[in-house]
Amino acid sequence: MSVLTNPVLISVVVLCVLCLLKLNVLMSLIIAALTGAVLAGIGIPEAMNILCGGFGANAGTALAYIFLGTFASAVAATGLADIMSKKLSRIMGKSGVLLLLILAGVACLSQNLVPVHIAFIPIMIPPMLALFNEMKIDRRAAACSLAFGLKAPYICVPFGFGSIFMGIIASNMSANGMEVTINDVARYNWILGLAMLAGLLIAIFVTYRKPRAYQTVEVDVSNTEAVSDKLTREHYVTIVAVVGVVVIQVLSESLALSALSGVLIMILGGAIRWNKIDDFFASGVGLMGMIAMIMLVAGGYAAVMTATGAVDELVSAAIDIMGGSKWIAGIVITLIGLLVTMGIGSSFSTVPVLAVLYVPLCQQIGFSAPATILLMSAAAALGDAGSPASDTTLGPTSGLNADGQHDHIWDTCVPTFLHFNIPLMVVSIIVAQFI
Repeated sequence: MSVLTNPVLISVVVLCVLCLLKLNVLMSLIIAALTGAVLAGIGIPEAMNILCGGFGANAGTALAYIFLGTFASAVAATGLADIMSKKLSRIMGKSGVLLLLILAGVACLSQNLVPVHIAFIPIMIPPMLALFNEMKIDRRAAACSLAFGLKAPYICVPFGFGSIFMGIIASNMSANGMEVTINDVARYNWILGLAMLAGLLIAIFVTYRKPRAYQTVEVDVSNTEAVSDKLTREHYVTIVAVVGVVVIQVLSESLALSALSGVLIMILGGAIRWNKIDDFFASGVGLMGMIAMIMLVAGGYAAVMTATGAVDELVSAAIDIMGGSKWIAGIVITLIGLLVTMGIGSSFSTVPVLAVLYVPLCQQIGFSAPATILLMSAAAALGDAGSPASDTTLGPTSGLNADGQHDHIWDTCVPTFLHFNIPLMVVSIIVAQFI
């Protein structure tokens, strides 16, 4: 099968084109999946069954997002998030650069210290849009700041989401014939973190440094208005709930369980009233429901691509192109990772698929275990930044587009792709040649 007619390649191209044309991401994923299936000889009814059957791959993640949305909504109702936003605004003053760096830092904490992932964004960002407008901050830079914090920590810090990601990398590489540990992954993945940091600094200080004007539009922040700036009993219960989320997430490694536990602590502590529970769950679905649904469909998309068998053929064709050259191999391997993960939009769920292909391929070409770790981690991470179906892009858009002035594709996906995916690819290809 020719590379140019490969169903996976064509499917990903279709997905990207449809998203760039601003078709709904869910529709784009389904159409792209059916396109790849038909080209591989799978009938549309069967493809739809495979698509729906694949929802289970991301079901845990989707459920976690609903619980996180509920938890975030409950936290916002206590006014704690609004108090934090106001205090941050005072600290930042009128410095747009400081604001962007603090946003990146807060997003980093959401991955490792307080693992609420993207749930804080639709709560924290909308009330700050007026400040963004006053400073004339280019929201594309803000999208890059948030995406950096959502992505870089789990790649290079073995705690919170990072411990989960590195554990998946280590276990799947070991299962496919290359024994590595989480410590091995952490020992080398900091290089990828530096590459992303360089991309963030370029976005803030070079690409999007010029002021950009936005219209002042009233944003609904009713869920984030605090009664006062003073901490109350409800706030202290909420802080306990946040700590509980961290502890349970670390002990159980289950994001859904930890988020649910946070909600339960707030209910038992009286921060959430019994007669308001339904309202908070409805609000949680409103905040994170679309993202959860996209993640479910992305899991189905991955199942359809696997069923086509075209990924294996894509790799076989790539081996012929490599011709034994490690430089060419590094380039081709990262491009395959880009193609596979851009459509799925999830670093975590694509690792098992990539490991089956990458480990034997890297061994055959002569890459060391550290080089394979870098190439594998980078290839998996490429599915987050720039992908229209990734929570790393969907999350920032959910907050920055609260007033309808931030486009998901052109203002989030394209900027994050340029500033993070390209550095990841370049650094992993170069460093893999020498370790």
